[in-house]
Amino acid sequence: VPALATERRFAQRLRECLEEERLSDGRYQLQRVPGGRVALPVLEEKLSQLCLPPEMPWELVRIQDPVPSRAARRRTPAQRLREELRRLLGANWSEQLERDVPHAWQRHGDLVLLSEDSFKAAAWERLGSALWETVASALGARRVARRGRVMPDGTRTPRVTLLLGQHGWVEHVDNGIRYTFDVTKCMFSPGNITEKLRVASLPCSGEVLVDLYAGIGYFTLPFLVHAGAAFVHACEWNSHAVEALHRTLVLNGVRDRCHIHTGDSRQLQLRDVADRVNLGLIPSSEEGWPVACRVLKKDTGGVLHIHHNVETPRAPAPPQPAVLLPERGSPEAASPGAEDGEEQTLGPRLRAEWQRWAEATASRIQGLLAQLHGRPWRSSVLHVEAVKSYAPHVHHLVLDLECRPVLP
Repeated sequence: VPALATERRFAQRLRECLEEERLSDGRYQLQRVPGGRVALPVLEEKLSQLCLPPEMPWELVRIQDPVPSRAARRRTPAQRLREELRRLLGANWSEQLERDVPHAWQRHGDLVLLSEDSFKAAAWERLGSALWETVASALGARRVARRGRVMPDGTRTPRVTLLLGQHGWVEHVDNGIRYTFDVTKCMFSPGNITEKLRVASLPCSGEVLVDLYAGIGYFTLPFLVHAGAAFVHACEWNSHAVEALHRTLVLNGVRDRCHIHTGDSRQLQLRDVADRVNLGLIPSSEEGWPVACRVLKKDTGGVLHIHHNVETPRAPAPPQPAVLLPERGSPEAASPGAEDGEEQTLGPRLRAEWQRWAEATASRIQGLLAQLHGRPWRSSVLHVEAVKSYAPHVHHLVLDLECRPVLP
């Protein structure tokens, strides 16, 4: 044991010398291997420069899963990525290239999806596959893809390029639901998580639901898996999303409780079947309102979940009296300023705008139902949910609207 401890201390000192000579990068710690030996981490590209003392017997060993050093474990993924790229580029590293390195990305299983403004400089392209292999290694992934702008083709097809790997199929777990899709052909919207959680908590036991814009199943699956819907009619016209939805239904064991209607939901032939209709399309689901009214049960009605982007115009600022500005560093300068006051008055005004939109939508839906069935209906605003904002004055809202026929 003392001899082993002595060898270990010697190996530790040797590693420090190697780090000084940049033959080892300190990412991995000394590691015991069978036979009472100690493994010393050395950069593979520096092996030819390695010169150990003759009294130190050694051999080259490849370790599949080396133990990271404490310093390496403290680094964030973004820090690891930059360090790996600096090492790859060496003297060619520059501040301009560093600006091209992403600080954030999406992860889907073993695939990392980079933003569209990542690695755009020509210097990156010259590295070829070595760049993407380095990115994958630093981020603990096997595949790398980069997204572009969504195509304006009616199906919101993503421009995604697979940079490393053989295919784009991934699996994403969200609130206990397993979604699978091809990132090069379908979009996944992590920003809708609050609405998916809310949908999952709705009391839908025994209900039949129509999802007019199902996609890969963002809302279809929460309704089936968590909310307890008895059956869902899912409408989708993107063939790639239809394939992903089918696979996701199978993955979650609910394929027998869902019928997929392929094609334009405006041409849907269903009538008088739904207790609940989901209209999850933005910026507006208005073209689906007549279909939603047709599929609602004509004798009992139901609930519509209507998605819409509502814009709130900026109100003109009221005139302010002239005041002396406090000196910097004074107690008055540290008190809440005009921006805080503006934010406080903006909230109620925004909510009033949302309420006006909800009431106008309720009135129009009520008119559509009366026209369709030839008798009066009533519509009641149950709830208005703010999902997210796209700009300071544009908000994605969901209106829960209860629609019931007026009994004679």
